[in-house]
Amino acid sequence: MSGWPKIIQGGMGAGVSSWRLARAVSSLGQLGVVSGIALDTLLARRLQDGDSDGSIRRALQNFPVREMAERIWQKYFVDGGKPAGEPYKPVPMHSVKESRSLAELCIVGNFVEVFLAREGHDNPVGINYLEKIQLPHLPSIYGAMLAGVTCVLMGAGIATRIPGVLDRLANHEPASYELQVTGNEGHDAVAAQFDPADFFDGLPPLARPSFFPIVSSNALASTMLKRSNGRVDGFIVEGPTAGGHNAPPRGQLRLNDAGEPQYGDRDEVDLEKLRELGLPFWLAGGRATREKLAEALERGAVGVQVGTAFAFCAESGLRSDLRQAILDDAAGGRARVVTDRLASPTGFPFKVAQRAGTLSDPAVYESRKRVCDLGFLREVYRSADGKIGYRCPAEPVEAYLAKGGTIEATEGRKCLCNALLANVGQGQLRRDGTIEAPLVTAGDDLRTVARFIRPGESGYTAKDVIDAIV
Repeated sequence: MSGWPKIIQGGMGAGVSSWRLARAVSSLGQLGVVSGIALDTLLARRLQDGDSDGSIRRALQNFPVREMAERIWQKYFVDGGKPAGEPYKPVPMHSVKESRSLAELCIVGNFVEVFLAREGHDNPVGINYLEKIQLPHLPSIYGAMLAGVTCVLMGAGIATRIPGVLDRLANHEPASYELQVTGNEGHDAVAAQFDPADFFDGLPPLARPSFFPIVSSNALASTMLKRSNGRVDGFIVEGPTAGGHNAPPRGQLRLNDAGEPQYGDRDEVDLEKLRELGLPFWLAGGRATREKLAEALERGAVGVQVGTAFAFCAESGLRSDLRQAILDDAAGGRARVVTDRLASPTGFPFKVAQRAGTLSDPAVYESRKRVCDLGFLREVYRSADGKIGYRCPAEPVEAYLAKGGTIEATEGRKCLCNALLANVGQGQLRRDGTIEAPLVTAGDDLRTVARFIRPGESGYTAKDVIDAIV
């Protein structure tokens, strides 16, 4: 167990845990982690922004099939970047029967992010996915494995089928992933399919990454070990103070005056039982201090996962003006995080930093015209006539109702897909001239991140965070 680093950098949002951040953390001897969310769309938009530092070009030159990389370059690259008044070229939404071009973009996008995160050092690099975003799992994971990813982290669902996927993809064997389909009772299971032989030929076996599911209870950790179709290598134990998606509270739902779900004793992890499972684990959620690391080690953990502190450091992908504004809020005692039980289309509670000009502002949320054109959080469902369809409670209400959804499910839902891309400076330009607004997620310890800022400085680096913890 001692072979793993004490600090795992969290896989925050789409593009926030960028390759630059993961490379910085891994270079310093800890475990850098890239976010695996929307890497196909992020690659397409980065290329349309001109790849000013040549990093994507460099990664593509190392992709094992030059023709595939070249197709993507030719389709999306804009020399000098697209004009400011033009929207990004759209990327198709994922579906059960994936188009070849989208699968290629997914493979290459994940390869590029991991390749760049691994560049310049020999230390491990991980990638973080949400189990709920099921449709692109197979080509995404394969692309990351082609780049030599060391470990796969996954939360927001019970990922018992991922270990078997890793086993098969390491040998370039066909893999399938059974999908959660609403209304599928009485019908055959629906699965996404992926065969590496359709894209590659003659590659040597790949290293099988370690698998670290993100769990909120020792019971879930035990379930993962009993039901998984392959090897589980450790756990990230995430409490409700962590940023991003949280597990719902156990038992009867109780809300405080602000409408936030309340957590209690039943949501505490029994670390003694967790230790009995015999696998390494890291504690996550409000752990970015030397004292919390020491406490975690005393309780049998290998170390801690830290997200929020890294999300606002100089190397993160968060838009610089947005990062600085929230750091100023933290330094001035104005930073506030709300656990919004309605914001995410997934139904999981979602931590939201309160900031004017973002979708946390009711006026900004109400003024946004609903649109669903990225679709990562869409729900797969079977309609009354037996056909497979896709819907999202954050899409236009009329469209959602026409697909059998309820009006109650749409209330308060926010388009995380578009907002999270806006967080990293790649928000879509709409026909009315507006640009998608961001929505920043952070853990409860957001208000304390200013402690990493050195006197006379306005921000801090990943190294400052690590030095303050280890």
